[in-house]
Amino acid sequence: MIFDLMIKNVSLTDDIGEFDVACKDGKIVEIAKSILGDSKETIDAEGCLLSPPFIDPHFHMDATLSLGTPRLNVSGTLLEGISLWGELKPLQSIDDIISRAMQYCDLAVAKGIGAIRSHVDTCDDELKGVQALLEVREKVKGYLDLQLVAFPQDGVFRDPTALENTKRALDMGIDVVGGIPHFERTMSEGARSVNLLCEIAAERGLMVDMHCDESDDPMSRHVETLAFETKRLGLEGRVSGSHLTSMHSMDNYYVSKLIPLMAESQINVIPNPLINIMLQGRHDTYPKRRGQTRVRELRDAGLTVGFGSDCVMDPWYSLGKADMLDVAFMALHVGQLSSREDMGWCFDAVTKNSAKIIGLEEYGIEKGKPANFVLLQAKDKIEAIRLRAHRLLVVRGGLIISRSDPVKYTLHKPEGDIDFNEIN
Repeated sequence: MIFDLMIKNVSLTDDIGEFDVACKDGKIVEIAKSILGDSKETIDAEGCLLSPPFIDPHFHMDATLSLGTPRLNVSGTLLEGISLWGELKPLQSIDDIISRAMQYCDLAVAKGIGAIRSHVDTCDDELKGVQALLEVREKVKGYLDLQLVAFPQDGVFRDPTALENTKRALDMGIDVVGGIPHFERTMSEGARSVNLLCEIAAERGLMVDMHCDESDDPMSRHVETLAFETKRLGLEGRVSGSHLTSMHSMDNYYVSKLIPLMAESQINVIPNPLINIMLQGRHDTYPKRRGQTRVRELRDAGLTVGFGSDCVMDPWYSLGKADMLDVAFMALHVGQLSSREDMGWCFDAVTKNSAKIIGLEEYGIEKGKPANFVLLQAKDKIEAIRLRAHRLLVVRGGLIISRSDPVKYTLHKPEGDIDFNEIN
């Protein structure tokens, strides 16, 4: 057999040793210690890590790369970001959103991201963001899976047309039902919004992803309602709670009751470490709260936890570069996930865990699955996070869609030049 692509001498994320991976007709057709046969292209990985694509389970593509328009977020708070986004929405056109989103998708793919779940604001009677991202989803489908969440940013009850607009967005082909219960005007309205939106999802056979309790307020407990509605409506495994930052402020006794309820309902958890650590604790002096939910406790209770990037250069966050290893790096530090097992798990939280959360099928480096993977300039998962490893190759359907040379440094010394890289 003549293969289309052969990557030789790779390290794999969950196996010890070096392997060859052969691809043909868009599929992985063989994985072995040594594969004999010719290939149209053969690459020697020299022990570098071959990973399945990175997955971003939480992003806002309708706002990305809009930093400074019409102004900057001076306070750095979540609420000013929401207010600023409200100022930007009437100014931007569908073409503006498409242009920025396509620019971001190119960056994301070059960084090895294979799938993104993006929330899209439905508190806009024109649904410009919905129209734009539906078009973007079609444009990028050959090299990036884009899953869209109908997100009533201003509250499904707080905004007078949000409910109808959200239903319209779902009718237009948006994939997932979203919500933001902690931004409704009262706790009871927030609980009612969870109830209503979960019922809509159940009726339509859709998944749910709620911005839930993105607050420092320990009494913001809408995830409890989300867990209850998930169980009541038989949505186990199809519901995600994003952010859940109020859990870092809740008392331990209440959490000891809450986490088992969440586990029983099989809720997925999506912290967003870069943004949570930046936005939360803004009203604290010292001690200052970290702003990340109880990742270790939720993971250890059996919940699926995947880290999202949330924002890049928008009203909420002025940094970012579409790098899921940056996300894992921050989560590791904020969560004090410092054992070898914990650090390796943080890599899983931006790959296979997040793929499971968004329901991505045919994912992973296994014989018979699509030849989608990333070659990283690192030897293993922990080293990949430590270095935020350089992406050497990005492969989709057996085709190389991004390629770059290894990072190498030349040190000029009196006794002669020395070439080295960070993983020597």
